[in-house]
Amino acid sequence: MTYSLVDLRSDTVTRPTDGMRRAMAEAEVGDDVYGEDACVNALEERVADLFGHEAALFVPSGTMGNQIGMRLVCEPGQEVLGDAEAHVVTYEMGAAAAVFGLSTRTVVSAGCRLDAAQLIEQVRPRGDWHLTATAAIAVENTHNRGGGLVQPLDQLQQLWDWSRGAGVAVHLDGARVWNAAVASGVPLSTYGRLADTASVCLSKGLGAPVGSVLVAGAERIAAARLWRKRLGGGMRQAGVLAAAGLHALDHHLDRLADDHARARTLAERLGADPSRVETNMVVLEDVAAPVVAEAARAQGVLVGQVGPRRIRLVTHLDVDDAAVDRAATVLGDLLRR
Repeated sequence: MTYSLVDLRSDTVTRPTDGMRRAMAEAEVGDDVYGEDACVNALEERVADLFGHEAALFVPSGTMGNQIGMRLVCEPGQEVLGDAEAHVVTYEMGAAAAVFGLSTRTVVSAGCRLDAAQLIEQVRPRGDWHLTATAAIAVENTHNRGGGLVQPLDQLQQLWDWSRGAGVAVHLDGARVWNAAVASGVPLSTYGRLADTASVCLSKGLGAPVGSVLVAGAERIAAARLWRKRLGGGMRQAGVLAAAGLHALDHHLDRLADDHARARTLAERLGADPSRVETNMVVLEDVAAPVVAEAARAQGVLVGQVGPRRIRLVTHLDVDDAAVDRAATVLGDLLRR
């Protein structure tokens, strides 16, 4: 029997909708390296405004956005402090050290949930010849390895308030900050004002095919533009990509609530605790991940193996109610065996 594929590996697998493809085909373009692409300029202005910052820069990937963002607030030989499971230190190939000469140090937190006091306690001061000075703290919201959890606003605020007097910058890995805003009701501008630099992704829950946006002050973004060029990220007629991002902001932001609801449905159907599903991810613990994943694939359901006994399911634009029902049926049967 042939089944329609249900791909729950990640929200990065989304494909452009028909409306998004039309917007891309009709995009007004120019040479972005010269600053002449109208769609790119419009996207950067809009995202900067959403997050309450002066300026923004369209970059090809979230990794580039994160790494440039951290470099803007950290000099070679200084360190970025973050969570031990953070994307910037787990999934970005050691780029901070390999490319920019930045040191990273991590703190193991309970369930990847931000504890401002725990991070602050680990900050190393400038001026001590024996220590690597902490120049910045990286925060991930939502947290990927934390199962899509939304970082507590009071902890973000506490960290920000402390950082102003300490001379330590805050970088936000906001790859899925759109999900955090929709789930929590906290405005994007609030998350934006609690970070010196922030990288936000268009190609996950928002469903654009390519791209992230780095937001910061105007002076920092001017420097970021140089770093983007050095790293080979200077794109030419990039408006065809930026148009997808603009379309996503117009049509795909509020609908993230549907993904969250479908994730909770999956959790309920599979016997997981729905109260732990804060956004669009369901984590199944203590399962034979390779066996379940292979058996599910044979029935047209793809899941993410994030450990030998841990599976992650991610709902997104291309997963509707029928797909959730089918996935729940297939996986439920496999888990009961």
